[in-house]
Amino acid sequence: MTTVTPKTIPEGFHMFEQPFLRVPNETIKRQFRASQKQVERDMGTLRTNAKELSKKSGTSAQDGIAALDTMIAKLSGLSKKLEDIHENGTKSNLAVLRARADHFDELESLDEAELENWDDTRLNRWLVDWSLRSGYSATAKAIAEDKGIQDLVDISLFAEIDRIENALRSKSATEALAWCSDNKNALRKNKSTLEFELRLQEYIELARAKRTSEAIAYWGKHLKPWGDTHLERIERGAMLLIMPPMTKCKRYERLLSDNRWTLLIVHFRKAIYQLYSLPTDPLLYYALSAGLTSLKVHSCAEKSSFNVNCPLCDEQRLGVLAKEVPFSHHANSTIVCRISGEIMNEDNPPLAFSNGNVYSFKALKEIADRNDGKAKCPRTGLVQDFTALQKVFIS
Repeated sequence: MTTVTPKTIPEGFHMFEQPFLRVPNETIKRQFRASQKQVERDMGTLRTNAKELSKKSGTSAQDGIAALDTMIAKLSGLSKKLEDIHENGTKSNLAVLRARADHFDELESLDEAELENWDDTRLNRWLVDWSLRSGYSATAKAIAEDKGIQDLVDISLFAEIDRIENALRSKSATEALAWCSDNKNALRKNKSTLEFELRLQEYIELARAKRTSEAIAYWGKHLKPWGDTHLERIERGAMLLIMPPMTKCKRYERLLSDNRWTLLIVHFRKAIYQLYSLPTDPLLYYALSAGLTSLKVHSCAEKSSFNVNCPLCDEQRLGVLAKEVPFSHHANSTIVCRISGEIMNEDNPPLAFSNGNVYSFKALKEIADRNDGKAKCPRTGLVQDFTALQKVFIS
């Protein structure tokens, strides 16, 4: 049994798997921060109450006991909230992270047959990822359930993405702003302007509806604080209060366009992908592009060099996709027989006709055995005795 070692794992193999562990890890970190904020907020209130109680003079024993009972009840409530967060979120995400880590660790100890099964699972994960990104949630769930890989895919994350994007399509920024509030520090660290764009859009809707008083109040509360970085756009937004909804002035027409909601969806998806370290395109695209590039050579574009075993030579299938990727760079060439598609080496040496065309020993031997020792060049029709063919030495 051949065991897979780090040396036999292709270079760059692990690069595709970075989001695989980061998504549950980021989710756990978010839940921890939420729990921490809850504890700090509630404990701050309890400390304040305790200080106030200690400063009160002349408090009866009965009132003191009642105040302490209230504080104990709040502590019990906090404990229950933390237990709910752990049971309904952290615990399940820890299980997902552990399952993914175990799945990845087992790669180092698989034999070649088991590695093929592991690769099949990875392909199924990529198909689920593509389906989720393309809006085929039901298909993604069906694949995950059928293959038993629910813990290895991010269906819950994309369900959250769909929920917020559907709200934006319905021209509501409330859900997206709530998400921004939950992830304010991470968005600030990534220098994301999503929250500003959402606030600006809410202001635009108020200005469009001519709810002037509300728009002015909203502008002062939510847009003015962004003045240091977005002053020009904020001032431009203020001018909407005196602009007609159907203005033809280009700079204001763009602000009032409904297309801004579509741009917000793109902006939100970019922000959440960056937060979870997800690539902008499906992993299937990156893998397919890398695979096509590694196979594509200049002879793939020549009909006279058609190779039956090369998937890129077939212009009706993968050859169509291969047109969009660059040619591969091979430091050492591999010579392939265009009759059989097999590699020519010391066990299957190349033989040359007098016209210079070269094919593999095995392929020409099979042809000669069927034709009384005569080998025929498939490209020119030249016929020679098999024994007259010249052996070519690869240097």
